[in-house]
Amino acid sequence: MAQLKLKSSDGEVYTVDTEVIRCSQTIKTMLEDLGLDEGEEEVIPLPNVNSTILAKVIEWATHHKDDPPIAEDTENKEKRTDDISSWDSDFLKVDQGTLFELILAANYLDIKGLLDVTCKTVANMIKGKTPEEIRKTFNIKNDLTEAEEEQIRKENEWCEEK
Repeated sequence: MAQLKLKSSDGEVYTVDTEVIRCSQTIKTMLEDLGLDEGEEEVIPLPNVNSTILAKVIEWATHHKDDPPIAEDTENKEKRTDDISSWDSDFLKVDQGTLFELILAANYLDIKGLLDVTCKTVANMIKGKTPEEIRKTFNIKNDLTEAEEEQIRKENEWCEEK
């Protein structure tokens, strides 16, 4: 099986089967743009992904290498957050910093499946919480005045459950 070498932002080089990393549209495009054949020993630099996160991305991609491509029909598809596999759920039991770095890496590498599952994980962390609970969960400082908060509540009354 053909392999690629991926170099993280901190200089670590990982050798990966091309079948594993084909889920990354960014890497696919790089290979096409550089005119590289899969057998060539070129190192692909990934300046936006550190070694810890790249190792996690490769682990995820290895587990999901045989998954069917994700359908692009986003027009009529209901967005669900309760369809995360148990493997993905366990894989994403990481600290918030790592989770957000995985989201950034999935976005940069254009790995739709990983981006979807990481964002669903964050959505589940928010679901059903009050703004104050969300601020506490994500360590967000409230910079709104009492009057601004009241104005926002009035403007958004329609979406509150009665």
